Amino acid sequence: MAHYRCRVETSLSVTDAFAYMADVTNFELWDPGVVSVTQVAGDGAGPDASYDVLTSNGGRENMFRYVVTAFDEPVGFTIVGKKAPFTSTDVISVEAAGPGAVVTYAADLTMPFPLSLADPWLQKIFDRIGDAAANGLAGALGGRLL
Repeated sequence: MAHYRCRVETSLSVTDAFAYMADVTNFELWDPGVVSVTQVAGDGAGPDASYDVLTSNGGRENMFRYVVTAFDEPVGFTIVGKKAPFTSTDVISVEAAGPGAVVTYAADLTMPFPLSLADPWLQKIFDRIGDAAANGLAGALGGRLL
């Protein structure tokens, strides 16, 4: 399993940081690997929301269907994206930090055996993609990486 985690400190309030993150359509604004996000179920952010997320890595595009599987406003939420053979589980949490907030974004990318034998190779790619997204997220939140 490939794993990536970043933490961003922002001057945004917990409520505002959560609202920005929970609107998954914003992902294309800060993650350079996301080409587009289209909401396909639900009405805005929330527990009934689903999204088609088109990603690009080295010119290769993939469409993931992401479903919100847990939603605890303004504490955090979980979205699970699937595109055979991959499953991406992304957990976003927001906590108070002085007058602002800290946003934690953790993602796990899994594949079934025997493809999971390629995890060390996948981790290297996931780190590169994650670093670019983390920098974009820090910029979008007007914050800094911790």
